[in-house]
Formats: sequence, structure tokens, C-alpha cells
Amino acid sequence: MAFFTDSTILLADKLLEVLYIVMGLIVMYTGVKNLTDQTNQKRIGTAVFWIILGVILAFGRWIPAQVNGLLVLLMTIPAIAKRVGKGESRLPSKEYMQNMSEKLGLKVFIPAFAIGIFAIVFALFTNLGALVGVGMGVLVAIISLMVLSSDNKPVTFLNDAADMLGTVGPLSMLPMLLASLGAVFTSAGVGEVISSGVKQVIPEGNVVLGIIVYAIGMVLFTMIMGNAFAAITVMTVGIGGPFVLAYGANPALVGMLALTCGYCGTLLTPMAANFNIVPVAMLEMKNKYGVIKNQVFIALFMLVFQIVYMILFR
Repeated sequence: MAFFTDSTILLADKLLEVLYIVMGLIVMYTGVKNLTDQTNQKRIGTAVFWIILGVILAFGRWIPAQVNGLLVLLMTIPAIAKRVGKGESRLPSKEYMQNMSEKLGLKVFIPAFAIGIFAIVFALFTNLGALVGVGMGVLVAIISLMVLSSDNKPVTFLNDAADMLGTVGPLSMLPMLLASLGAVFTSAGVGEVISSGVKQVIPEGNVVLGIIVYAIGMVLFTMIMGNAFAAITVMTVGIGGPFVLAYGANPALVGMLALTCGYCGTLLTPMAANFNIVPVAMLEMKNKYGVIKNQVFIALFMLVFQIVYMILFR
């Protein structure tokens, strides 16, 4: 309780920690539910994976770093051994969903809008941050769903969350791991290493070539890391700062467009699991790279457009 009673810690950090605890408990519930699910042929490995992940999310702040690291290693064992799966989905019948769709009409979008609206409001008008806003939006969405239909009980949301996590599987961890990887790369000085290598290619003062290399580098590094936010710190330190911004380019314009160049890389990589692999799993697509293949042209077109825009208006 010392963390929550410490007056030097911001309220935003305390609320965010509460959200992590709630998420951890939901993930642990997923593990326990799978352990008791006789239709899951991999229930033991599945339970180990989700329970350990839940413990890390909920209580990782208070667990020694070495123990957290050991738990992460143990968590990967059933995933590597392909012993993480799910049992039979217990979704409502198509008839029930059709009836509810006809009954609710456009009201069905209220919960989804609530999450986005609360995130924006909290980000713009409070010091609590967008993530806390997302958490509050989810709570409001749950309450609104319970108001819209008496069939929605608290256990309904727990079971749906467990079913969703089971469908996505260990890939749900990828965004967190990639974000951590970006921080590790930056701390390890990868940006400086890239900068020293690029010096051999880009003539000093050639901003146009610097922009092109910066933009393409954002795409490639995002494809590797799966996360443009992780890539931009490394690439800006290594290329954007010394070869573009140092020669008077507008940092707001270049930074914004460099990030969107990274998003072009997001469209092209399976490492961006939440964009390109999760939809495949949810829609049960036969081609696991089907989403990426349909995005290639858009990504390349936007990349060229953004590079030209940076060069013209820098």
C-alpha cells in the first residue's frame, strides 16, 4: 500500500497501476478458466502461460526484477512448445446476435465510442493521461452494455475477455515486448551505431538524402520491431537528428511524417501482430499474411508521398 499512499507519486501513475492490476487479474482468470476447460487439449500449458503473465501484470512492480525475469522465461516455455491453446468458444448463437442487432440498432456503437471519447477527453483536459482515459472508457462501456441488455452480467465480460485472449494467444504479448525492445535498443546505443554507419553513405549537409534514408529506415526498423513508436526513438537519434534536423528542418513536420513512415512499415510486417496477425486469427483467414498482402500498395504509395512532402516542405 506504500505505493498508493505515497504523496510524491502522481495520481495518474496510481490509477494506471490500478488498471494493470485489473488487467492482471483478468489474465489470471483466463488461465484458471482454461485449466478447468475440459475441451482445451492444452489446458495445463495454457494455464501456466496466462497465470504467470497475469501475476507479472498485476504485481510486477512489487516483484524483484530477477524474479520477474525468471517468470518471463517460464512463461515462454509453453508458448515455445506450442502448448498454449483454447477450448471451444461459447459464443451466442447467430439468431441471438441478429435479434440483438435489430433491437439495439446504432446504440451498439455507444460502448466503442465511449472508450475513444474518454481517451481523448482525459488526454486533452486532465493530467491523468490517455491510458487512464481508456480504462475509464472501458468501465463506462461495460456499464452501458449492461444497461442496454440485462443478459450482460459481470461474468459475461470476464468470459468474453478470456475467449478473446485465447483466440489471440501468446501473440497478445508482442506489442509489450516490442515496446520494451525499443527502450533496450535506445539505452544500448543502437542509435549511435546506426549514425556512425550512415555517415559513410550520406554526404554531410545533404538533407534530401538524409530525409530519404530516415524515412526508409523508419519503415525497415518498424518492420523489424513491429512498433513505430519504438523505432522512431532509435532512428531519430541515429539519422533524423544528425542528418536532417541538425540542418534546419522543421522538427514538428519531419517528426510527424517520420512516424507515419513508420506506420507504413507497420502495414508490411507480421511483427505488428495487433494489426496484421490478430485480425487473421479473429477472422480465421486461411492466408495468415492476407492482411499484409492487401496493404502493400497503400504502404508504398504513402511512403513515397510522405518522403516527397518532407522534402518539399521541410
